[in-house]
Amino acid sequence: MFVFIIRRMLQMIPVVLGVILVVFLIMQMVPGDPAVLLAGESATKEQVAQLREQLGLNQPLYMQYFEYVKNVATGDLGTSVRSGRPVAEEIFTRLPVTVELAFWSIIVTTVLGLLAGIISATKQYSISDISIMIVALLGVSLPNFWLGLMLILGFAVNFQIFPVSGWGSFMHVVLPAITLGTAGAAIVARMTRSSMLEVISQDYIRTAKAKGVKQTYIVYKHALKNALIPVITVVGLQFGALLGGTVLTESVFAINGLGRLIIDAIRMRDLPVVQGSILVVSILFVIVNMFVDIAYRLLNKRVDLN
Repeated sequence: MFVFIIRRMLQMIPVVLGVILVVFLIMQMVPGDPAVLLAGESATKEQVAQLREQLGLNQPLYMQYFEYVKNVATGDLGTSVRSGRPVAEEIFTRLPVTVELAFWSIIVTTVLGLLAGIISATKQYSISDISIMIVALLGVSLPNFWLGLMLILGFAVNFQIFPVSGWGSFMHVVLPAITLGTAGAAIVARMTRSSMLEVISQDYIRTAKAKGVKQTYIVYKHALKNALIPVITVVGLQFGALLGGTVLTESVFAINGLGRLIIDAIRMRDLPVVQGSILVVSILFVIVNMFVDIAYRLLNKRVDLN
């Protein structure tokens, strides 16, 4: 296991370099001159030219990329146009809020998705199965921002159970976590149902039933454990997506997380912050995928990690 972890960490290096390259090239294609944005509209041509020289924007594109990789390796993501603070400082003051929101959202996704998928698989073609699949279809189809607004209207404005916006207590977490976790729960439920039905039809499950083993023990001890491998993939991808998918939800609930920082940075054309934020989210996604691979081995010793 230790050798596998080291190997996966080494394999992450070219992936991260590729991510940095893609983010760098995307930012290069954004209309507008970064030097003009940094200098301000009132700056003279001489001031803009001097700033371009200081930032290295006169260098060839490949030299700019290598310089950016070197800066990223030392933790330097640039300087925010809007606040004048280091981009890394801007990001890592907001990142814990986004990670916490993503964590609670993935709890909602996993718990609701697994329970719904298990019930649907064990009661195939029943009213419960059909109802759960219809709800799952709705969950995938509903836009997060619309669901968030409806939850605010119902549980914060009308019933006044939860706060309308902000962050700081567990009560602030509930509605955003449900908003983000609903679509993921629907996907996990569908995957769990499909995987469980495939496992339940195996010979060893029928043998266990013939021996008189309790249905609950068969489902949770034998069937679920072997059905979790593809489900873990979905959960891992959902967690990575949640880190970058909090943008609209944080705006709806006025949460000062990384998603809202990206929205504000786009609105103010603060390209260094946008670039740095996308890069951090992408690297976190790569790290999450590594932990998913490790979870495969922990759940099933037969999985080849070579």
